[in-house]
Amino acid sequence: MRLIAIDTTTPSGSVALLDDDRVLGEIGIESPSTHSARLLLSVDFLLKTQGLTIGDIDGFAVTPGPGSFTGLRIGLSTVKAFSFATGKPVARVSSLAALAFKHHDGVEGLIGPMLDAKKGEIYAALFARSGGRLQEIIPQGAYAPEDYLRRLPRRVAVFAGNGVDLCRKRLQALLGAKARFSARPPFLAVEVGRLGLEILRAGKGVDSSAVEPLYFRRSQAEEGR
Repeated sequence: MRLIAIDTTTPSGSVALLDDDRVLGEIGIESPSTHSARLLLSVDFLLKTQGLTIGDIDGFAVTPGPGSFTGLRIGLSTVKAFSFATGKPVARVSSLAALAFKHHDGVEGLIGPMLDAKKGEIYAALFARSGGRLQEIIPQGAYAPEDYLRRLPRRVAVFAGNGVDLCRKRLQALLGAKARFSARPPFLAVEVGRLGLEILRAGKGVDSSAVEPLYFRRSQAEEGR
């Protein structure tokens, strides 16, 4: 199954092209520029390197959130257009689940994905490995840092994502040497693709009309109304 995977939920946007479990390519760019300026160019480049067109793709995977409201809308609208034009299904993969999945191989203990939700909050969760899969320990949601830290068990945990800097000192004070911090690149498209393949293989993909954002709180524009 050939799959295009897209993550635009943070400034570390990325696109990946997979053929079943084989990664054919990934483009990841850390940039303040809008995803609309680089997303389609990245997709086009990956397809051309393999001599493919969008019609050769069997499915799509995308992060509907949580993350930047503007960024995720760009990613979702692009995938909706691809899905509508080709009639191919879409797998929706949480950015927090993808971030945890990026770190679950070989990790002992817990995995805490954290994204900057602005206004002093984080999008976060806590996962544990169970039978080679991820089990949610703290539910995915938008948290004030102190509320998230209050829920943490006093166990070894790896924390990753652009929300870590909001909590690093408090995590170190709370967990000491049990708090560990990832230095892996922030790009998630490959992980979105691999999780998306599982969804599509299970027949749980959706059509373009069902591709909607995953919000844990209202956008700034909605709050201002």
